[in-house]
Amino acid sequence: MVYNKEAGPELRIYGYTRTASALLSHCICIVFTVFITVLSRPGTSWFSWHPFFMTLAFSFFMTEAILLFSPYGSLLKQFSHKTKGRVHWILQCLCVSCAVLGLAAITYNKHLNGKPHFTSWHGFLGLLTVCVVGLQSLAAVPLIYHSLAKGWSLAKLKRYHAATGLVTYLLGSASLLLGLSSGWFTAAVGEYTWYLSALCSALNALIIMSQVSSAYTAKKRLQS
Repeated sequence: MVYNKEAGPELRIYGYTRTASALLSHCICIVFTVFITVLSRPGTSWFSWHPFFMTLAFSFFMTEAILLFSPYGSLLKQFSHKTKGRVHWILQCLCVSCAVLGLAAITYNKHLNGKPHFTSWHGFLGLLTVCVVGLQSLAAVPLIYHSLAKGWSLAKLKRYHAATGLVTYLLGSASLLLGLSSGWFTAAVGEYTWYLSALCSALNALIIMSQVSSAYTAKKRLQS
């Protein structure tokens, strides 16, 4: 992309801001995942695996999978787009695997305790999110093997995948936020820790939403 020299300072500030946002997102998803891991102590009960796997899926793997395509914060910035796509799909498969394990853990835990399934907004939205992220990952296969999508251009498939991926990520973020309102989490942390945890999830959602929307805004600007 060729930039106007007069717009140099503004673009540098924009780049610094984007880089700082991406680095912040990396830090948030790692620290938040470690925090939930320590808090839940996976292995101490069937329930303990639920927050661990769900946070690993949506706070870590899915966030890192999307950040791979950030021009300012990708950990694979020097690699080709094809390589990034393959790693992205691997991370998404890990996300789906963890999400399914987290869903299985809470389902079995409720079965052991004789409790009803998916009666809360967190439970319902969590189930919906796991189903959607599974479908989203399957729908991405034609992006790797384009011959499977006859009659569809690769550019159009990427646009649809990015749009639906963003919706899926926001569903996962909303499910995590509702999980922070659960009796288990509110009893385990103090008020300030709760607000900080909610802020972390909300900030990551805003950063990812901004990355995806700005990427396609830039493409439209180049094509016009």
